[in-house]
Amino acid sequence: MKVVGVIPARYGSTRFPGKPLALIHGKPMIQHVYEQVVKSEQLNTVVVATDHEEIKNVVEGFGGQVVMTRTDHETGSDRMAEVTTKVEGDFYVNIQGDEPLIRPELIDKLVLAAKESPECVVTAKTPIKNEEDVKNPNVVKVVTNNSGFALYFSRSAVPFNRAKKDITYYKHLGIYGYPKSVITEFVTWPTSSLEAVEVLEQLRLLENGYSIKLVETAFDAVGVDTPEDIEKVERILGGKQHD
Repeated sequence: MKVVGVIPARYGSTRFPGKPLALIHGKPMIQHVYEQVVKSEQLNTVVVATDHEEIKNVVEGFGGQVVMTRTDHETGSDRMAEVTTKVEGDFYVNIQGDEPLIRPELIDKLVLAAKESPECVVTAKTPIKNEEDVKNPNVVKVVTNNSGFALYFSRSAVPFNRAKKDITYYKHLGIYGYPKSVITEFVTWPTSSLEAVEVLEQLRLLENGYSIKLVETAFDAVGVDTPEDIEKVERILGGKQHD
């Protein structure tokens, strides 16, 4: 099975234009992401999928591989589906371009799970450690069955703890692995009813009867959504200049 890692890198972020080129310890964020992803032992190829010449030039400047994509894609999944027409592979892993702390071990764990269930979409979850994140609608929760397959994703706290039991809530991490046949079909479907309500793209898969396998990890993603998040990432990386 040939596995392709795809890092979508869109220039026109509403909250943070030019985000992939933002400097973290003097190095563009997209380079931090790329250098982490290529440490994966299970990926055969890694590409940055972008719609912007400046991002292309920067990635090629540090030796990365680039696939130019259309500017009108609404989601990273749409961009990745275009990549499948340009880069040969059997399984494609969508890795967020705004997570410079992504762990290659998580990518490997996801790909190994995919090799056990090659017909399934695979993604990841991590235990939620504080009550604020359980209540936060920006933190997507997931519940799975006994075999580790998704039952539902929600911005609400699921399951609802009416019995007041000691339970663990799980955060869904935005890394996905798709068989080529699934991603190319997925992007042709209309928005599903639950997807429209929750504004969660993965519900389209569940509503159309596709299985989503979850791997569990202790790693918790730290995304860069605003310029202020740069400082947080620099601190985690060991930066001392903002102490």
